[in-house]
Amino acid sequence: MRYDYIIAGSGIAGLYAALLAREHGSVLVLTKGSIDECNTRYAQGGIAAAVGPGDSPELHLQDTIAAGAGLVDEEAARILVTEAAERIRDLARFGVPFDSVDGEVALGREGAHSHARILHAGGDATGAHIELSLSSLARMSNITIKEYCQVEEIVVSGGVAAGVVTLDTRTNTPETFEAASTILAMGGCGQLYRVSTNSEVATGDGVAVAYRAGAEVMDMEFIQFHPTALRLPGAPVFLISEAVRGEGALLVDGNGARFMPKYDERGELASRDIVARAIHTEMAAAGADHVYLDTTHLPAEKVSARFPQIYSYCLEHGLDISKEPIPVSPAAHYAMGGVRTNVWGETTIRGLYACGECACVGVHGANRLASNSLLETVVFAQRVVQRTLESDGRNRAAERTPEAGALNEPGRAGSPPPDRSELQSLMWDNVGIVRDGVPLREAIAALFAWQAALPPPSDRPGHELANLVLCGRLSAEAALIREESRGAHYRLDFPDPRDGWLRHIVFRRDV
Repeated sequence: MRYDYIIAGSGIAGLYAALLAREHGSVLVLTKGSIDECNTRYAQGGIAAAVGPGDSPELHLQDTIAAGAGLVDEEAARILVTEAAERIRDLARFGVPFDSVDGEVALGREGAHSHARILHAGGDATGAHIELSLSSLARMSNITIKEYCQVEEIVVSGGVAAGVVTLDTRTNTPETFEAASTILAMGGCGQLYRVSTNSEVATGDGVAVAYRAGAEVMDMEFIQFHPTALRLPGAPVFLISEAVRGEGALLVDGNGARFMPKYDERGELASRDIVARAIHTEMAAAGADHVYLDTTHLPAEKVSARFPQIYSYCLEHGLDISKEPIPVSPAAHYAMGGVRTNVWGETTIRGLYACGECACVGVHGANRLASNSLLETVVFAQRVVQRTLESDGRNRAAERTPEAGALNEPGRAGSPPPDRSELQSLMWDNVGIVRDGVPLREAIAALFAWQAALPPPSDRPGHELANLVLCGRLSAEAALIREESRGAHYRLDFPDPRDGWLRHIVFRRDV
C-alpha cells in the first residue's frame, strides 16, 4: 500500500508528526509493539521552554550551548528555544494538561538551567500525560496505525527513500509499504546498557536501519548517563527525576555527608555529566554500588505532591522518601547521537526524515541540557512536516556533509553470538560513564565478532539484538576515535578537552 507519510515510531515525536501530517495527506504510523509502548511515557522531568518572568529564549540558548560543551549547532539550538512557546501551545491544544498554580503555568528548575523553565504535567508524570493525550487523539483521527509492525529495512531507489519493509512481530510475516515521505521517530538505544532508565523498546532501531540504508550517523560516542536512578535490591531500575534535585534534594555519601560542592560550584544542579561522574567517583572510592539522594529535609507533603510517581513507586518497594534517603546510582539515559539531519529533519537520503531521539540535529552537542529532549521532539517533528510540504527535491542535509568514515563489514565468524545481557554488560563495563583506550578496543573486537556471528534475524528479538550490536559498534568506535574528554564522553587516557576535537564523528555505510 502507498501513503503520503510513513512514520515509524509511536512516541511523542512520531505521534506529534502524525497529528500534523494528517492535515496534508494519508498517514501510516508503524510501531513494533503497542502504540503506548515507548520511552516518552517514562519521561518525568518535563519539557523546557522560556515562558516565565525574567526568562528569555536567549537565556535558554546560552544554557543549551554551555551544556553542550562546544559541539552544539547554534542554528539548531536557536530554532529549538525560539519555537518552544508555540509548540507548548500546540501540546496544550492537543489536550496535554500542564500543571498550573493560581492560573499560571507552574515552572520548575533543573540542573544547568539558569531559570525555572520546566513545564510538567501531573508532577513527575509529564511523559505519560503527553503520550496519553497524543495517542488518544491519534486513535480518534484518520491516521492509520499498525501495531506490532517492526521496520526491518528502508527501501531506497535511485537514492530516494521509497518506503519500508516491515515484519509483523506476532506472525513474523513481512510486508512492504510505500510513501512519498518516510519519517523515522524510533527512539534511542538505551538498552545497550545493563543499568538503564530506558524501556525495553529502546533498541536503536532507527539508527540501525538508517545506517544500513546509507544514511549518515553522527555523535554516537555521546551517551548521557542520568545521575540518579533508584538502586534498591529487587526493584527494577527507576528514574529519580532531576527535578527532585531542582526542588532542593541533596546528594550524600554513606555517612550522610554532602559531596557535590567539591566537584562543582553549582552542586547538585551541575550538568548531568558532572554529577554522574562525581557519583561514579564516590561509589568507587567507597566500594559501594550507590550513594543517596536526601529529600528528608523537605516538607513531606511537598515531596508526595510534587513527585507522586516517584513517591508511590518507592513506597511500594518499602521506602518512604520523605523519611529516608533514596539509594541512587547513574544509569544510561539518552543518546545525543543518531541519524544526522539538518534543521529540517532531512537525512542524507532524499525522502527520508528523522526526529526525536533517533535523530541528531546537533542541538544537544556533547551533553543534553535537562528537559530539552521532549522539546526537541515537537520542534523538529513540526519542521519535518513543514519541509515535506516545501521540498523542492534537493537534499540539503547531504549538501553540507562532513567527512564520514565507515565501519568494517564483518564476515562470518565462528564465535557464538551474544545474548542481550552479555552485550549490555560489555557496554556498561567498557563503553560506560568512564572510558579508556584498552577497554574500548576490547569492546570493539567483541562487537565485531558478535556482529559476524549473528544469524540473519527472523523475529523481533533477533532484529533488536542485531540493531543493538550495530549501535554498540558505532558508539564504541566513535568513543575510541575521539581522543579527548568532552561532555558525556570521558576518557581516563585523555582526560581533558582538546580544541582539535571541536568537530563531529560521522559514519556512513557504503551501499
